[in-house]
Parts: sequence; C-alpha cells; structure tokens
Amino acid sequence: MIYLDASATTAVRREVLEAMWPYFSGDFGNPSSHHELGESAAVAVKDARATVADLFGGRPSEIVFTSGGTESDNLAIKGMALANPRGRHLIISAVEHEAVRESCAYLERFHRFETTVVGVDGLGIVDADEVAALLRPDTTLVSIMLANNEVGAVQPVREIASLTHSVGAVMHTDAVQGAAWIDLRSLGADAISISGHKLGAPKGIGALYLRRRVALEPLLHGGGQERDRRSGTENVAGIVGLAAAIRLSESTRVADADRVTALRDDFITEVLDTVAGSQLTGPRQGRLASNASFCFPGTSGESILLELGRRGVVCSAGSACAVGSDEPSHVLLAMGIDREVAQTAVRFSMDSTITAEQLREAARHLAGASATVGTLASSLFG
Repeated sequence: MIYLDASATTAVRREVLEAMWPYFSGDFGNPSSHHELGESAAVAVKDARATVADLFGGRPSEIVFTSGGTESDNLAIKGMALANPRGRHLIISAVEHEAVRESCAYLERFHRFETTVVGVDGLGIVDADEVAALLRPDTTLVSIMLANNEVGAVQPVREIASLTHSVGAVMHTDAVQGAAWIDLRSLGADAISISGHKLGAPKGIGALYLRRRVALEPLLHGGGQERDRRSGTENVAGIVGLAAAIRLSESTRVADADRVTALRDDFITEVLDTVAGSQLTGPRQGRLASNASFCFPGTSGESILLELGRRGVVCSAGSACAVGSDEPSHVLLAMGIDREVAQTAVRFSMDSTITAEQLREAARHLAGASATVGTLASSLFG
C-alpha cells in the first residue's frame, strides 16, 4: 500500500507509543491527585507543556491542551470573541476549515456576531490588503488558516496578524496542516491551533497556543484544569505523546520539508505530463511540502479514488472532515473552479517517510486509473 492521505491523519510513531505507554500502566494517576501517582502524572504534563510551548516559541503557561484541532479552533474563536469587549465583527477566509466556519456560525446564531468572509485568488491565497480593507472599529477577531488542508496554499499569516493588531483586534490561525512543515515561532498570531494526529501522535489530542494576557472565555467548565481555560482531567498519555511527536518532528523538520518538497514537485510534474487533462489546484510555489492536489475534468474524482484504492494507492477527494457530503469542495469553489470540475478533485498528501519510488509508482497508477475511469465514462455516456 502507498499511503498518500497524511493530511487526514498520520500513523502514530513507535517512539511516541513507547513514550505514552508508562502513563497507561504504572504512572496512570490523575495529575490533579495529591499522591505519588498523581504527582508523577503532573510532572509528565508539566514537562510536555514546556516541549509544546517551544514549538510556538512561547511559554508553558500559554499552552492549553485540547482534544484536537476542532476543539482548539472552537476554543480560540468562541473563547476570544466572547471574552473580547471590542465588538461583534469577525473576519475569516473563504477557505477555512469547517471548525472555524461553524464556530463563527454559532456566534452569529446565538450571540449576534457578524462574519465577513474574505475571498481568495485562483490559487487559494488570501490577499492581506483585502483583509486590511475589511477591518472595522468593531472587528474583534480575525481567523485565517496557516495552510489549506485541501490545496496546500500557505497564507500570509504574519502580515495579516500585524494588520489585525494595528486596529486592536486579535488574530487566530488554524495551523493543523502546517505545523509539521512550517516554523510557528514567528507567526505573530494571538492563538494557534494544532492537532496531534497530523504530527505522528494519536487522534484525540491537540493544543492551543494562547498569547498571555489575551482574554479567553472557556467552553468547558468544571474543575479548573488548564488554568481555568479547559476544565477536565488531562489526557496524560496523549499529552506525553503529543510532546514526543513534536520533538521528533522538529528535530528533522527543515530537512524533511526540503526533501519532501523536491519529491512532491517531481510528482506534480509527472502527473501533469502523463495524465491527460490533469489540472493542478493551488499554487506551484508557496504550498505545503506535503500537498499535491489535482482536478481531472471529464472524469469522476470518486471513481479515480476507488480505482486507485484497487491498485493500492490511498488518497482522498479533499478534507476528511466533510463527512458524507456530496457537495463540491467549498475551497475549490472559492478559488473560482467550476462545480463540475471541482467534483473531480483528488488530493495526495505525504508524510516525512515518503520515497521517490512510492511517488513514481503512485503517478503510474494514477495515469492508469484516470485512463480506466475515462474509458468507462466514454462507454457509458458516449
């Protein structure tokens, strides 16, 4: 099997599992308990918090552990918007993840917020000047993702954060897809979301970086864990696993990004050269190292996926979070891609273990799958 769906999830690394195991067994205590087992767990959480903080160039006190990217996005957007008395105006991009879009929709329905959606160009990139033109005296929060989960477009987050701060508003970025490949230390955002299962940690653990002195209304109330920002008994093993995954990822991030970018570029070139009618979606430059996404007009993206799966290549039609949706991608539509063409989309996403041989084989299978699907369509519909 050739696994090319790392944007949906990565495998848990062996070293991460080994780091986690003691906190399922011998050191299984609740970190809020005042005895030896609890104190051992508390120390593990404290050490992990320091490791995660370093990913952002922040302080341990600025880290809130969550259940993953969706909760981190919800906590950042709802929590900062409700705690900030500046106003009730939000700005997001047209290509945000559903967790961001639905959080804003909730604030509109129940708290009378207004959301302005800034568009993207044909490559899926937000123009920072367009964000600046939309900022208002009552703008309280801007949320623009670091890198798109479907087409890999990297956004000018640092510039947008500076513009946001110039009017006194706060800035959040969803860095779930970008954290494995992009340095998060100088983004300038007030809040940054990450998810462990995109980094080689388990599903069900994530974190939110929250710059100190930024007010946050908690979504979960209870025992006051996470400095009263996210109550609930901490997932100690998951937290330890997240820290272990970050240590491993950061130790080779720059080298991995350079190597995978080169392999990805070769893969894109081969697909465009060998698959008739194929169209790259997203930018050729300024995209995630791990992402290669295409449309195949005149075919069916779902049919190509099924044929690739039969040939041992695992990939996706786009976001794994759009469960059961038959609608074309909102990201591709925002980029100006025709609805029928958008429904032919296929996303290939790699982790740091991918090889040139695997990508060459995947490109060969894709050419065969596209030809098979096209021939079948021609025979059925003339």
